[in-house]
Parts: sequence; structure tokens; C-alpha cells
Amino acid sequence: MTERRKTVGVLTGGGDVPGLNPALKTLVNRAEDNGYRVVGIRRGWDGLLRYNRNDPKSPEQNIMVLDRQAVRTVDRTGGTFLHTSRTNPGNVREEEIPSFLNSSDRELSGKGRYDCTRHVLANLEHLGIDALIPIGGDDTLSYAERLHREGVPVVAIPKTMDNDVYGTDYCIGFSTAVTRSVNFIHNLRTSAGSHERIAVIELFGRNSGETSLISAYLSGVERALISEAPFDVEKLARLLMEDKKNNPSNYAMVTISEGATMMGGQTLEYGQEDAYGHKKLGGIGMILSESIKRFTGSHIIYQQLSYLMRSGAPDSLDLMVAFNYANMAMDLVAEGMSGRLVALQGGTYTHIPISTIMQGLKRVDVAELYDLDQYRPKVRHVLGKPMFLY
Repeated sequence: MTERRKTVGVLTGGGDVPGLNPALKTLVNRAEDNGYRVVGIRRGWDGLLRYNRNDPKSPEQNIMVLDRQAVRTVDRTGGTFLHTSRTNPGNVREEEIPSFLNSSDRELSGKGRYDCTRHVLANLEHLGIDALIPIGGDDTLSYAERLHREGVPVVAIPKTMDNDVYGTDYCIGFSTAVTRSVNFIHNLRTSAGSHERIAVIELFGRNSGETSLISAYLSGVERALISEAPFDVEKLARLLMEDKKNNPSNYAMVTISEGATMMGGQTLEYGQEDAYGHKKLGGIGMILSESIKRFTGSHIIYQQLSYLMRSGAPDSLDLMVAFNYANMAMDLVAEGMSGRLVALQGGTYTHIPISTIMQGLKRVDVAELYDLDQYRPKVRHVLGKPMFLY
């Protein structure tokens, strides 16, 4: 009797970033080399929520058996060919529960919300998954940590363009997001200078302002607004007018995190909360632009980079980290280890307990890296700091 091949499940959750497809390709190739079978779960945790064990059509809709041929060329593009979602099976709205799900497979977790983890655990068992490799940010990985506590063998890979997963210096997607931002900022200089305007560039970054800070630092933008530090718009307007006056081309620029706030104001959110308790962000740059125009009379160029930061193929650093994280994850699976998060710490590849992500918040070190008075990066002493500052 032939021994059953061990099965590795893999999924991608949350926002897409460049580097996901290269990580998936590496995982599949290493798994095949080690004699494993690989099952790709479509649309992150949503695939496990919607998988119906009693419906023969459900596998085609929610999972994908992966081999070398299936992933041969995927590393050449960005995004994730498995697709993604922000589903949290532990916190599902009543109207989003699959119609086939029995009441015994869920329990009330809050007003109008249900925990469907029993159903997910049964699906993992039904699929014969011996090890699960979720690739995601702190939201996606928080549910992975829950499954680890439920006894599922989990080895996680951090990805997020915000670079804010606690416990690791680096997450897949951050380098490409910053590289794109720097390039777009430099391109915008031509229009800002031609029209002698102030350019406001809004970047993704909910709770961490690292993308705004580092993009401004590397592109030479004088002012950067970050999620961690509320700003006085009237004072900022004066500083930008000084920058404009001192620039021979008579323009100025400022980057702003989507999660930034004015003094006395609140984070600009809209829409319904998602399964992780987050509403959509965006538009603070527009409000800032209108305020600056009101205070200065200057015409404004307002540019939301948003999804352009995370679209397209990965840069070489995100390729390297994606390949290496995937290889590390498969090493851990082969060694029979679980409940781990692959990570970079102090420039060295390592792995840490997945529970680490629940133990703190990763934010910009404002005292060390930011000038609160001048609203600009203040990077002077980098001895002992990680390569990507925070």
C-alpha cells in the first residue's frame, strides 16, 4: 500500500503586494522536491469558509492543486494568482455566512457576527492538510495564530506594504511599495515645478507611517506626515510656502499617510467595518490640499498613489525575501515545526513564535526618526537600526 503524500496548504490574505507569486512558486517547487502535495486555497481564508465538503463543485471554486507547471511563470508578475480577501472566519457577518453552513458549525461571537472556526477546522481535516502556510499581514496572521492555538500546524510568512507586522524587520512588499512611491514622487516634480504648485502625495499606511516617512526621506521631499503624529495644518501650510519660496523652481511637496490626522481631528474613515474591525481609509490628502489652498491661496496638485504602490512586478529585494521566506517556511515544515513566523531580525533570517505578532504594535520611532516640529524625516543616527528604519 502506497503511503499518502503529506499535503501542504497555502493561502494569501489581505491586500496584494509584489512578491506573493514568487513566494508561491518557491513553496510549490520546494514542496515537490520534498515529496509533498500542495493545495492552494483561493481568496485567503474565504476559500476555507466557502468550501462545502458535500458539494462536488466546491473544490473547483475554492481550492487549486498546485504543481511546477501551474506556477512555472507566476514569479514574473505581481499580485497573487490565488486571489485574496479580508475574510476572517472567526468574525463573519450573518449575511455573509454561506447558505450551506449548519448552525452546528458556527457560534455567535458578537452582535450579528459568527465564529465559523469549527467549519474551517473540519475543512482542513477533510482536505488532508498536514501543514498550513498563510501569507499575510497582521490581520490575516492573527487568524493563523488562532488556528495554531486550535492545533493546526501553521508556519506563517509576513507580507504587507506597510511593513508593520510585529516581530519582523521586514515584510514582503514593502521595498517595492517604497521604490514605486519614490519614482512617482520624482515624476510628479515635473508637473509641480512646471505649474509652480504644492504637491500633496497620499500614500497607503493605516497605523504605521513608515511608507510616508521613508518615501519622503529617499526622494528628498521636505515634509512628511505620518500616522503616528497629528499635524497642525496652518503651521504646515506656512512651512510649505517657505519651501516653495526657497525652491528655484517655486514648488513644494509633502507626503501623507492615509491614516494621518490633523490636530484635534480623527482618522478619516468611511464605509462598513471589515471582518477585522477596519473601515476604509483615504481622502485625508484631499482635505489637506483644500486646507492648504485656503490658507495659502496656492494651487495644489493632489495625488493618491494608493494601489499603484502595490501593483506590478516586485523589485529585486522583494524577490529575494519572497524566495527566502518561502524556502525557510518549507524547511520548518520538513522539520515538523509549527506555530512559527519566518522573519528578518537584525539583517538575519530567523523564525519566531507566531504568537509574537499579538504582543505589540510596530510603529515609526518618532523620537528617533521624525521631526515633530518641522514635519519631516529626521534620520541622523542609524547605528544599530534595521536596514528599513522604523
